[in-house]
Amino acid sequence: MEIIVIDDDQLAAMSLKTILESTGGITVQAVGSSGAEAVSLYRQHHPDVILMDIRMESMTGLEAGRVILRESPDARILYLTTFSDDEYIMDAFSLGAKGYILKQDFSAIAPALEAVMRGQTVFGDKIIGKLPELMKPRGSFDFEAHGITDKERVIMEQVAEGLSNKEIAAKLYLGEGTVRNYISTLLDKLNLRDRTQLAVFYYTEVKG
Repeated sequence: MEIIVIDDDQLAAMSLKTILESTGGITVQAVGSSGAEAVSLYRQHHPDVILMDIRMESMTGLEAGRVILRESPDARILYLTTFSDDEYIMDAFSLGAKGYILKQDFSAIAPALEAVMRGQTVFGDKIIGKLPELMKPRGSFDFEAHGITDKERVIMEQVAEGLSNKEIAAKLYLGEGTVRNYISTLLDKLNLRDRTQLAVFYYTEVKG
């Protein structure tokens, strides 16, 4: 796995490089200390995962993430920060990040990188504890105005509950390909990037 590490604490970034590379399965292609460097280094290296801090001068990790994902929608961004602010967490997942873990969970960094490579979305232990409160419903949602059918609404709910395409297909007696098509259509109608954003959207804008 090839990654880029971005942290405005250069000593911390170099320590991360040393520790992660000692695992034998991770190569750190480059280390940067700002959001602007993150964008530049991503364009240069196209890593498997970018491990990035959030609070940095001039351009934050969230701002850099938006630029990177706009240019490379398949980019995998894993945020590693000391801050568990609710707004940061929601912004990170709304923009399409693949994970959010705290620096205090140091032993979880390498496993989190591996999980992101497998296509999973990763939450640190303290972040998981915040999710029920963060995902409380904020209001009703007009499905009809967005052209969302009853079947699409059901599938959105199943995605939000964490079911895989295979599980949804079995539950609704549909083919996996059909489920994928429904999800793709939902993402287009709601202008969302992926399943994670769809789940966050459901819990913040629909449920309740």
